[in-house]
Amino acid sequence: MGSGLTGLFLCGDVMLGRGIDQILPHPLDPALPERYVHDARDYVALAEGIAGPVPSPAAPAYPWGEALALLDAARPAARVVNLETSVTRNDEPYPGKAVHYRMDPANLPALTAVRPDVVVLANNHVLDYGRRGLLDTLDALAAAGLRTAGAGRDADEARRPAVVPLPGGRRLLVYALGLASSGVPRDWAATARRGGVHFAAGPDDPAATRLTARLRAARRPGDLVLVSVHWGSNWGYAPARAEVALGHALVDAGADIVHGHSSHHPRPLEAYRGRLVLHGCGDLVNDYEGITGQQQYRDDLRLLHLVSVRDEDGGLAEVRLVPLRSRRLRLERAGERDLVWLHDVLGRISRPYGMRIDPAPAGTPGGPALTATPV
Repeated sequence: MGSGLTGLFLCGDVMLGRGIDQILPHPLDPALPERYVHDARDYVALAEGIAGPVPSPAAPAYPWGEALALLDAARPAARVVNLETSVTRNDEPYPGKAVHYRMDPANLPALTAVRPDVVVLANNHVLDYGRRGLLDTLDALAAAGLRTAGAGRDADEARRPAVVPLPGGRRLLVYALGLASSGVPRDWAATARRGGVHFAAGPDDPAATRLTARLRAARRPGDLVLVSVHWGSNWGYAPARAEVALGHALVDAGADIVHGHSSHHPRPLEAYRGRLVLHGCGDLVNDYEGITGQQQYRDDLRLLHLVSVRDEDGGLAEVRLVPLRSRRLRLERAGERDLVWLHDVLGRISRPYGMRIDPAPAGTPGGPALTATPV
């Protein structure tokens, strides 16, 4: 990272349960409480039907594929991921949900392989196996030395930011919030007496308003403030107007970056008052290969978001978007046609939000990529 800039790695949903858990060294019972798929190994079979055999057992780092070397070359100061999987052996699923994700705690090296500085948990899968599963998840991540944000044993812990030291004695503060629009059940909200998610029923919910107040109160000179928000539907390019307004309110309250996720494909990147709002990063790791129905969104394509902000004021310099493709449940470099497709789509949907998408200059470390810069 150049002088005067701090680099961060951000990504969308990391889903290490179901089919991914099955190919790792310590798979759980593959039985699933889903309506149509009853065995997690069927998701592996779907992927193999597209691209060929998937190794099993695979090394813990296998799902990340080429992403790990790309991140090591980029050398971001901090890495923030959204984990949409309960880390538990509890086999009692939360009732009424259509999809449940869990991974065996012994497979946690599949997460630590990417060396996350913060694991965001404010999402609609962290309590897929109930509050017992949440407590197991918190214990497993703590035992692995991982910071978390967005869920906790009570409301205070769920609201508390993760604090990451940055070079020069500065800090990265990471807050996380889950909105009902992403599918987070209302009764997953953490309370004074009960563990759960830092939850807001909507952008105008008092929980969201209180978060903006905390941003104003907690920031110190030199801090970099990131708010990670699980919001919106799975499909479609247009963010809801109320959620756009929430992103703006968070920036107005002191957030330097709004890290949005939930959609299975990328949504617009926005430059608002010189700050970055990611309306949806898209999935990064999951077992969706071979699932049909939304092919127009190319959810097989995944992005590493390498964000550069200025040290003096936290303003956005650029976002480097490194395209990957999921193949055999592993991330590999996307092809030239994929890069052109992403350039055209992201450019079209991000332009109204004040962001320009260009091919990265030839010779950019890490190979072909896109850059997003404020207009």
